[in-house]
Amino acid sequence: MKNVLIIGCGLLGSSLLRRIVKKKLAKKIFIYDKSKKNLAKIKRLKLPGTIVKEPQDAVAQSHFIILCTPMSEYKKIILKLNNFLTTKHVFTDIGSAKLKSEEIIKKNLKRNIFWTSSHPIAGSEVSGPEHGKHNLFENKWCVLIKSKKTSTKHLKILATFWKKMGSKTVIMSPEKHDKIFSITSHLPHLIAYNLVKTAQDFEKKQKYDLIKYSAGGLRDFSRIAASNEIMWRDIFFNNKNNVSKAIDLFVKSLNAFKKDINSKNNKLILKKLIQTKKVRSKIIKLKQDIDKPDFGRD
Repeated sequence: MKNVLIIGCGLLGSSLLRRIVKKKLAKKIFIYDKSKKNLAKIKRLKLPGTIVKEPQDAVAQSHFIILCTPMSEYKKIILKLNNFLTTKHVFTDIGSAKLKSEEIIKKNLKRNIFWTSSHPIAGSEVSGPEHGKHNLFENKWCVLIKSKKTSTKHLKILATFWKKMGSKTVIMSPEKHDKIFSITSHLPHLIAYNLVKTAQDFEKKQKYDLIKYSAGGLRDFSRIAASNEIMWRDIFFNNKNNVSKAIDLFVKSLNAFKKDINSKNNKLILKKLIQTKKVRSKIIKLKQDIDKPDFGRD
């Protein structure tokens, strides 16, 4: 890999930057971020890389372009870059919803330009370049998206790149990706946001000083609910059909729990609680988390 352009240098973009530098994967790295606040942080942190005023300023000199912005920015950026892109560019993004992205790309990207989508399953509730880490992608999954017009050559290049980031790679269709992550990621975040809102509404209605008595459950959900609101708005909108189906499934299950509680169905409640506990054991066995409390997660 020669030169890299990172568009959007927040948590994930700056983590990619740090890893690329640490592994010496590029001769030169260009950085574009429309946020003046982020740019000031990048300068203050003295992060390596050349800051450009507009993303198109670095396209001709770059070979690999990584889009790390909210999905609502994709169209604007594509239209800015179109006249400068060639078939030699390896172009990827790291967004969390893929079907809608495919539509945007198909509609706006110049013909014969390959865009091979990625989704590193890494992140945090914090955002901004100051929180980036060179090992953020270590031992995490990265989903590579394969559709009808995907370049096999570029797919192989990206698989190699993400392995050097420390990730394990898997290939999925955009349809399968969006269905899976509507349950494993999008719904849990939506529940976290709604649970915290429910606590706020309850506090306001009852006039109790509720939040200061947050037990572990509400505290841990509040961590998830502190995630970047623009990013998650875009995810919910871009995967709205699958998220809506996931909500319906959750509500159905929640109502079943409500029914069992009201009828004091001891046998069925215990069966459900025991079955769901097994998921935690499986997550630990698959090394997706560690088998000890980590209340100060970073």
